[in-house]
Amino acid sequence: MSEYKPLKFHVPEPPGRPGDEPDFSGVVIPEAGSVRRPEIDCDAADMKELASTMVRVLNKDGEAVGPWAEGLDDDVLVQGLKNMIRVRAYDERMMTLQRQGKTSFYMKCTGEEAIAVGFRAAMQQGDMNFPTYRQQGLLLSTDYPVVDMICQILSNSRDPLKGRQLPIMYSSKEHGFFSISGNLGTQFIQAVGWAMASAIKGDTKIAAGWIGDGSTAETDFHAALVNASVYKPPVVLNIVNNQWAISSFRGIAGGDHATFAERALGYDFPALRVDGNDFLAVYAASKWAVERARRGFGPTLIEWVTYRVAPHSTSDDPSQYRPKEESSAWPLGDPILRLKNHLISRDLWSEERQTQTEAEYNDEIRAATKEAESYGVMGSGASPKDMFDDVYEVMPPHLREQRQKLGV
Repeated sequence: MSEYKPLKFHVPEPPGRPGDEPDFSGVVIPEAGSVRRPEIDCDAADMKELASTMVRVLNKDGEAVGPWAEGLDDDVLVQGLKNMIRVRAYDERMMTLQRQGKTSFYMKCTGEEAIAVGFRAAMQQGDMNFPTYRQQGLLLSTDYPVVDMICQILSNSRDPLKGRQLPIMYSSKEHGFFSISGNLGTQFIQAVGWAMASAIKGDTKIAAGWIGDGSTAETDFHAALVNASVYKPPVVLNIVNNQWAISSFRGIAGGDHATFAERALGYDFPALRVDGNDFLAVYAASKWAVERARRGFGPTLIEWVTYRVAPHSTSDDPSQYRPKEESSAWPLGDPILRLKNHLISRDLWSEERQTQTEAEYNDEIRAATKEAESYGVMGSGASPKDMFDDVYEVMPPHLREQRQKLGV
């Protein structure tokens, strides 16, 4: 008889399933202001603990406390609140378009607005983001035409990408927004390569890579970290840990018993773990990492701890895999509400301005949607000839023949 027991392997289980009470007891939340702010040139070995704690600025009373609260511009905070309100208004309108059958697909970033908006505020013109599909705030925080964004969602005759990308996969080089890829993880290593190219050219522009918690299980994630570690390019690598990768919770990607930020430690470069629903913490940490990259001190990995309030996409039903009340039980709260309360407490905002701003952005998005719809919606407005354009420098004979048969 064998002395060994039958072997087993571990399959992580989330803390709650449908019908259970939400359980976030495993999310350790330090006191706001308790995490130190290292010098911009600090060695990775001297700041390891920042990968396992959480940078927070706003306390439970809405006050900004601690070293990360220093030097934050009030105008940036007010504009950040406005931009987050704009993003949420955009999301709601696009969701309505999908439910009306005017587009095939959409993905909201509800509850995550502070991350993209706060990070974008720390960047400069010419820097390049390599985003995933939930960073619409990077574009909506700039002067990129919102009508063009909606036309891309509708895949109509004014779609800047001519219907060749899934709705929500925007692209704008001029606004530092690299084309989104549906192949998860690819953009992470591309950001490292772009940053290396910037350094080779002797430029001062930095890159930022974006990835979700689930996609850190992809090999491109580790390839990015290897190259960032070896070549130390001017890049910030962002992990948006919103707890769920469609129906797989963070533990399936290895984020249950260790933080995602701690992965940088094995590659010997700095990492921060930040409250992603605290706009002040997001902006402060982004400024630190962006400045570190621009001054030539190499890469930083940031884990943004947040929660995906909305379904993964319009094709998803989260009630099938997580407790119904889980989103409302998330202990880090709503980023818009938290920043609003902070600004009101400092007489930089008011409930009246909040109501007015929400109305203004709802009107803006409504008007932009009406204009975009005038160029067509899904299934109408686009021309078949777009399939043939911008593919070959010289169109081969068989495609010319196909185009002639279509009469376009």
